[in-house]
Amino acid sequence: APVASVVPTAAPKASSKIAIYSALDKNIHNQLIAAFQAAHPGIDAKVLHTAGAGDLQSRIRSERAAPKADIFIGGESAFHDGLAREGLLEKYVSPNADKIAEKFKDPNGFWTGWTIAVFSLALNADRFAKEMAGAKTPMTWDDLLDAAWKGKLVLPDPVRSFGGYVFLVTQVLRFSRDEDKAMDFMKKLHLNVTQYVRNAPDGIKLVAQGKTIACPAWRYEILTEQAKGSPVNLLVPENTSMEVGAVSVVKGSPNPAGAKTFVDWILTKDAGELHVKISNRISVLTEVAPPRGAPVLDQIKFEIG
Repeated sequence: APVASVVPTAAPKASSKIAIYSALDKNIHNQLIAAFQAAHPGIDAKVLHTAGAGDLQSRIRSERAAPKADIFIGGESAFHDGLAREGLLEKYVSPNADKIAEKFKDPNGFWTGWTIAVFSLALNADRFAKEMAGAKTPMTWDDLLDAAWKGKLVLPDPVRSFGGYVFLVTQVLRFSRDEDKAMDFMKKLHLNVTQYVRNAPDGIKLVAQGKTIACPAWRYEILTEQAKGSPVNLLVPENTSMEVGAVSVVKGSPNPAGAKTFVDWILTKDAGELHVKISNRISVLTEVAPPRGAPVLDQIKFEIG
């Protein structure tokens, strides 16, 4: 009798549709999704975009009985970590994650960091040189307590803005979580603050317009303003903070194979270089160059990360 041929079981194919819950800027995720679909034309990626990672986190929780998302991307890793602890993420360690430093990945494999933001200082160098010749260029946050800064500094509101909140948390952490010391610093700094703005980008615009000399903000926001030709310099003080942006697969994903294909792709050099170009953030991949005018990670002394 003829020997029957053995047909290998086909591996699951990443095809059909994937639903991506994205907390990225709309322009950024549109370009990323277009590049992903060009690389994987068999996958139709649909995006639900919202302004905040917290909103998406809540939506994933509300859909736990019947998950609708395959991918959660954007937002600081803490949003993904919270979902992982609640059993709402699928463990997936991409083969492309082996190039990423351990500190940028979940040790349990439920999320992977793919981008980094650094908290920095926007400076109007012209006004600083003309009006503050006797003051040192601020290389630490404590340098901003100099009386020469009185009336020349704006701060994103710590209550209304994420940038202001991060600035406050940075002070708490650099004082070894001594909240009394951190609040003493904030009270002293308040004497030099002329205005608390709605968010960091608003403060950067005031710096660019010469209406103030400096404002703490995310580095990518400062570089984005620089790209418009604005006269804003970038400084990265010591003991600053960083934010690790993460990507994860939702537990019970309708298309887990497609979701994993997306994670694999977002961790490639091509995707990293595209994201750096359109966002001015840093890639977790050392093979991807940082944005022009930005220091590399090993030149920065972090308090967080």
